[in-house]
Amino acid sequence: MNAARVAQWVWGNAPGAKVARIPLIPLSLLYGVTMRLRAAAYRGWLRIEHLPLPTVAVGNLSVGGTGKTPLAAWIAEHYVARGRKPGILLRGYGGDEPLVHQRLVPGAVVVADPNRAAGARRAAAAGAQVLVLDDAFQLLRVARDLNIVVISAESAEVSPWTLPAGPWREGRDALARADWVVVTRKRAGLDAAGAVADALAARRPARPVSLARLALDGFDGLRSGTRHPATVVQGRRVTAAAGIADPHSFAAQLRALGASVQLLAYQDHHPYSSGDLERLVRASVEADYVVVTEKDAAKLRDRWPREGPEPLVAALAVHWERNERQLEQVLDAALELPRVPEP
Repeated sequence: MNAARVAQWVWGNAPGAKVARIPLIPLSLLYGVTMRLRAAAYRGWLRIEHLPLPTVAVGNLSVGGTGKTPLAAWIAEHYVARGRKPGILLRGYGGDEPLVHQRLVPGAVVVADPNRAAGARRAAAAGAQVLVLDDAFQLLRVARDLNIVVISAESAEVSPWTLPAGPWREGRDALARADWVVVTRKRAGLDAAGAVADALAARRPARPVSLARLALDGFDGLRSGTRHPATVVQGRRVTAAAGIADPHSFAAQLRALGASVQLLAYQDHHPYSSGDLERLVRASVEADYVVVTEKDAAKLRDRWPREGPEPLVAALAVHWERNERQLEQVLDAALELPRVPEP
């Protein structure tokens, strides 16, 4: 069992998990204090850099699995539909994410750079008119015009502790920095997700909360790009390969479409060795379909054999269930905010 699976077990509610978390709690307390002091430093004496374009940041409180990348892509597409060219700025780690964004938002300038200010300048030079920062809620040294935090409804099922006893990068007090909260759901029902959204709204009534379902709307051929409806996997034997933060939600989404699923769960940003590739090629013959996420497809597309069946790439879409129009309005308003000159 790899480290990611051990962490998922410790953070969950399986028998023995709460006991296993006990020796980690002092480290979580220390980590939480460190993060609060860091945030206080940026509210005080540490310099915050302003970027040259209107800036929307998207991030989360937990370690992966919330849907921030689909949401960042949705925001970038929103600006494309408004006639603006977005620049999507990434941290520069994990080579799959730039490829994912390039495929999801062909009209965007995608820049991967650990230095977001340098990345912003590159995006502006390439014609970007608005910036979307993916995975940036903890990026405190860079100013933003709109700060969006994403929380998954499924997080209600996990340990409430910060790292390492739980999956949380920061405590719930960090929500005070957010201008907008988006609750996403994959496996969770609408009522359960609505309860999470209501609880977050009650903590700070002036902060709006939106609710979105992340659903598989269809599938694309890995090599051909041929579009298939979501019903194509109904009643079929599917091998699902997922090197993402929450592979079990991916399997649950496929089962909800009526597929019989064998899950090959890998850790986030899994590199896929030649042995992994051979295993998937065999599965494409033995099962009705091999289905992968867009993130995994970015690593497999150029390596998949030209002969034989091709995997299906799951197309994940954002379906708004609460406060979509209000979010669109604040995204549009961010375009009109005046730039703060550099000192």
